[in-house]
Amino acid sequence: MAVPQKKPAPEPEDAGHVPMTEEFDSAKHTMPDAAPIIIALLFVAVVVGALAWIFRAQPAATGSIDEAFAVDVPNQSSSLATIQLTIKNATDKPITLRNINVTVRTESGEFSDDSASVTDLERYYRAFPDLQTHSIEGLSRDMKIPAGAQVSGSVLVGFPISKESFDRRRALIASVSIYDHRPVEFRR
Repeated sequence: MAVPQKKPAPEPEDAGHVPMTEEFDSAKHTMPDAAPIIIALLFVAVVVGALAWIFRAQPAATGSIDEAFAVDVPNQSSSLATIQLTIKNATDKPITLRNINVTVRTESGEFSDDSASVTDLERYYRAFPDLQTHSIEGLSRDMKIPAGAQVSGSVLVGFPISKESFDRRRALIASVSIYDHRPVEFRR
């Protein structure tokens, strides 16, 4: 009868010499499941989106274009227009007007002009009395509007179009620049 031979005892493994097949077997042994990571990323995206929505920039002012009236300048193919605006401070601090730019869109194009200085308004009103009948007190640059307050006033602008083209305009946009804030646009 043959005596069964004993197998020799395996040598103890040397931790410094792990076979390559075990060390770099596959990604499934070293990477976590994808589902929890995707859920966590979606949760972070929803939280960031909600925070961005809550803390989004709010306009410093609201308002409207109340009236727009133009007159032709004789012997020139241009017009002067007086635009009545109402501006309300929507912040909890006073704001200061920097500039008011008015843009008119007509079938012949788009034209813009910055408002005339308040000190010049009287001179224009003497030359064009109809402008004064459609105007109220002028809005000046560097005018301060207290927190929560509202002001109404007129601005005077000129465009290289006729009164008829101004009256048939497609759009009228007043862009109010405010120090330390984004410009605010009013459309009519």
